[in-house]
Order: sequence, then C-alpha cells, then structure tokens
Amino acid sequence: MEAFALIRRNEAKIIDLPSPKLSDPYNAILTPVAISVCTSDVNTVYGSGSKKPDNLILGHEAVARIVKVGEKVKDFKEGDVVVVPSMTPNFHDKDIQDGNFLHAGANFSANTLGRSTPGVFAREFEVADADLNLAILPEGVSLGDGLMCTDMATTGFTGAETVNFGDTVVVLGIGGVGLMAICGAALRGAGKIIAVGSRGVSIPLAYEYGASEVISYKDNNVTEYVLKATKGKGADVVIIAGGNDKSFSDAIDMVRYGVGKVVNLKLFTGDGSMEIPKFSSGRGMSGKTVYMELGKGGRVRMERLLSMVKHKRFTPEKLITHTFEGFENVEQALELMRDKGNTVIKTMILTGW
Repeated sequence: MEAFALIRRNEAKIIDLPSPKLSDPYNAILTPVAISVCTSDVNTVYGSGSKKPDNLILGHEAVARIVKVGEKVKDFKEGDVVVVPSMTPNFHDKDIQDGNFLHAGANFSANTLGRSTPGVFAREFEVADADLNLAILPEGVSLGDGLMCTDMATTGFTGAETVNFGDTVVVLGIGGVGLMAICGAALRGAGKIIAVGSRGVSIPLAYEYGASEVISYKDNNVTEYVLKATKGKGADVVIIAGGNDKSFSDAIDMVRYGVGKVVNLKLFTGDGSMEIPKFSSGRGMSGKTVYMELGKGGRVRMERLLSMVKHKRFTPEKLITHTFEGFENVEQALELMRDKGNTVIKTMILTGW
C-alpha cells in the first residue's frame, strides 16, 4: 500500500509498505479521507530526538472511513466516517483509574500515532480501542472541521481549561494551537486576551476567535507589555503555544503571584533545560503553577468538540489555509508546514480514497 514514511532523518517519501492487519479484536482498520500535516511531523522528519523505527509511517491528524473492525468492536462498522483523535489513550491499562490518560502504562502511551507506531498517512492504518477512541463525524460537520478537532482544537482547548471567567490571558503563539487556545479561552469566559505573534494570516483569525489585542514579539518586550497592561500584577493565565526556548521563562515572568498559571503546549526540541527564573518565581515560593500538557484524546473528548462545532460554538476549519487534492501532495504539504510562511496555518489533503 502507499504510505508516507520517515526513511531516515531529513528524508520522508511515499513508499510501498504492507497493509496492516488487525492486531487486537478491539481495534479497527481505516482509510484516511482527509489528513493534515502537523508541526510535530516536521520535527519527526527534520528535528532532533530519539531514533525512530525504520520506515515509520507519519501522521496523526485524520478523518477516515472504517474498512474493518475487530470482533469485539460494538459501536462502529465498515463504512462509518470517523474522526481519529491524535491522542489514543491505552484504556486497558490500570493507570487510567488514576486519571493518567496520556501516560497510562508507559510515558506518552497515548501519543504514539506517527511517532512510535504507524501513523495515518497511509492507504490503511490501525487504531487501538476503536469504541473508546473513534468518534462519528456528525451530519452537518465538514471534513475540515472534523480534521481540525483531532489535534489543533483539542490541544488548544487543553491550554484554556485552566481559565476562569474574567481572567486576563496571554497566548504566546498564533499558529493553529495558539488560535484554538484563544478560542477556548474566550469560550471559557476570559476577560482580556492578549495574543502574541506576527504571522499575517493568523492575526485576523486571532481577533475573530476572541483576542482583545494582538502584539508582535518582534516589536515589543512581551513581559514588560503584559505587566504594564495588568498594572504590575501579571496575567492570570499564560498559554505557551509558540515562541522559542526563552518563552518558558518569559511566561513565568509575566504570570501573577499566588494564583497565576502557566500552561505549556509547545514542544521544546533538543536537549538542555527550560529555565525557571529565580526572581519571578519568588525564589521558588511564588505560588505560580506550571502545567506541561499534551492535547487530550479519546472518543468522549472528540464527541464534545464535534458537538460544539455542530452547534456553531466555533469553526475550527478556518485554520485551513491550503487544501490539496490527492495523497501524492503530502510531501508538498510537509514542506509547506516546514517553511511556515506568512500565509500558512494548516493544510488539508483530501486523499481521494
């Protein structure tokens, strides 16, 4: 079958690989209908990190059609069009009972598609625990809306779940995740939302999704700006969805003492440290809380997001700036996301399968 796979570091291409077979009676085999390339796919190919399996099939964002289900799958059947969350928790591990959905049984156990197990960029792929991980694409919800719920919306909303109504929120980064964090914060009832970024195509969307103002990190000392805007108190919540290695310490600098929360959604590549400044952390006694998060997955999570889309609470498909017809365009989409120019937020590839 056709699959877009990592051949070696800095090289990925479409190759022929064996079709998957059901490895568990609770699983399903699917064919992708629409897929999207993520920044983390770019990092898997061109970034640093541990060695990946040979010919690792990439991808973790897909709306797909079921072609086969295991004998113990109850709620889905061949032909169903479903949203496949980027996070597929291991619901059969006892750590789930501790609420440890993303790391049940092993670190990053929910975060394997296209990273340590075959991903969705193939004519067929397998998903574990179909009844607990897949969600039917509702009538009236577009492929683009469903596709953007798989990772961008669920991850951005994860960052916003610490927001209380009336909070002052700062969102660092206005790519797909940052825009959805803005949207989620607005839906949670935030007061002032300061978005930080300079990508031209994203700025109008940031306002549409709920930003009070958008400032450029190129033209401003963001920490000073936020402290001045909050009369020295700092923001209630800072969500990191972009930036560089300094963004983590900047977030600590600009968040309130005592009740302030920093939520990191950004992948910091390479080795080294993410520094916590001594002074603004109150020499370790500031009462500031730091969360290091992945997006949340699972069927119920997807069904909730899709219900919000269906009932017009938000429209995530507006993140899609480039649409391609045909699976053969996946490599072009990867390079587009790698360059990430001023006109790019997210891509959608209609596979034609």
